[in-house]
Amino acid sequence: MSTEHTEFEQVEAELNSRGYTRMVFDLGRIKELLDLLGSPQRAYPSIHLTGTNGKTSTARMIDSLLRAHGLHTGRYTSPHLETVRERISLDGEPVSERRFVAAYREVAPLAALVDAQADEPLTYFDMTTALAFATFADAPVDVAVVEVGLGGAEDSTNVLDAGIAVITPIGLDHTEWLGDTIEDIAYAKSGIIHKGATVIAAAQEEDAARPILERTAEVGGTIAREGSEFGVLRRAVAVGGQVLSIQGLGGVYEEVFLPLHGAHQAQNAAVALAVVEAFLGAGASRQLDPEVVREGFAGASSPGRLERVRTAPTILLDGAHNPHGMAATVAALQEEFAFSRLVAVVAVLADKDATGLLELLEPVVDAVVVTRNTSPRAMPAEELAAVAEEIFGEVRVEVAAGMPDAIETAVALAESDVEGELSGVGILITGSVATVADARRLLKR
Repeated sequence: MSTEHTEFEQVEAELNSRGYTRMVFDLGRIKELLDLLGSPQRAYPSIHLTGTNGKTSTARMIDSLLRAHGLHTGRYTSPHLETVRERISLDGEPVSERRFVAAYREVAPLAALVDAQADEPLTYFDMTTALAFATFADAPVDVAVVEVGLGGAEDSTNVLDAGIAVITPIGLDHTEWLGDTIEDIAYAKSGIIHKGATVIAAAQEEDAARPILERTAEVGGTIAREGSEFGVLRRAVAVGGQVLSIQGLGGVYEEVFLPLHGAHQAQNAAVALAVVEAFLGAGASRQLDPEVVREGFAGASSPGRLERVRTAPTILLDGAHNPHGMAATVAALQEEFAFSRLVAVVAVLADKDATGLLELLEPVVDAVVVTRNTSPRAMPAEELAAVAEEIFGEVRVEVAAGMPDAIETAVALAESDVEGELSGVGILITGSVATVADARRLLKR
């Protein structure tokens, strides 16, 4: 094992010691840390994203489009699937272990000063946010694409005062922190809209749209809305994805191949295009080069979002973790995959709506294998099984202690009663990003 990798593992352990899932909503500490670092987040323009679903996919599309236009990009997203380095990308690639360690060595002593004077130490997410902003300034990048961790107004990333605020579809999730209604959640998320910002908003329920419009007016911003100023005109299923016609801010972009599945990814693509048009100054009088746009979308990827990792039987990984996201996944499965038999492997976090997720899955899967993922917040398999049996009936539910057994059981179930050709047999592993991460480690070599 190299010295470089050993150092990275030590840094990772120090970060984890802060409590991977610990949350403290206090912008004062992250502001103090960034001030000590010389305010690296002011060294480049930023595009700031919030919403309930689609943030990471949209951020990755924005990143790919900007790079196709020749810009050096930084991208900050969460959570990660395999390594914390995925959260901080430069020009579309996770930072190296060496670069991650160097940034940490710069930030850690100053973080210790902040910790010494605070009631609560900086969180894991505070630290990775500071590491990202410092890394982007050091690179340097032409633009940073930054996804909130949770919510908006009180999220650690909300120190950017970004010129472009992006709001993907809002649904019910994280209600224990953001509020019990769509309206409350939308108010929290619209906190990333700052003075004079350009807001690019996906189509929203009325209760979500109102707070976004009110906040935009309050700070003197401008807004472009899916369905009014931009949107998907047409989409057709294609091998490996879909072909889109998108109405952008600057005109219509035809024959855009997107190597991702589902109407929700088409919607994310329309949002991403409008964001890049706004950032690059395209609009009524100027359109982006359609060939460059096509190139940017063709290079887009979104690991863990209906990601195919095996064939015969087909194994798909999808990080849907709330009913809003699962509804989009189910719709894509029905439209784009013709499975004769489909088995789901499901593991969820204890604070999620397991009933809502399983009710949406039930009509499209033949059987379900419930298990527990490796997150400390995971729902016990037996508890999830009790919920599943109420929805599927006992005969269609299997319980597995961990992911390796769950996959093995699912493969056996999927292949049962199937003679010969396995091309129509599928396995969907879903319920949480942590679930996808566990499966990915086993399946994607």
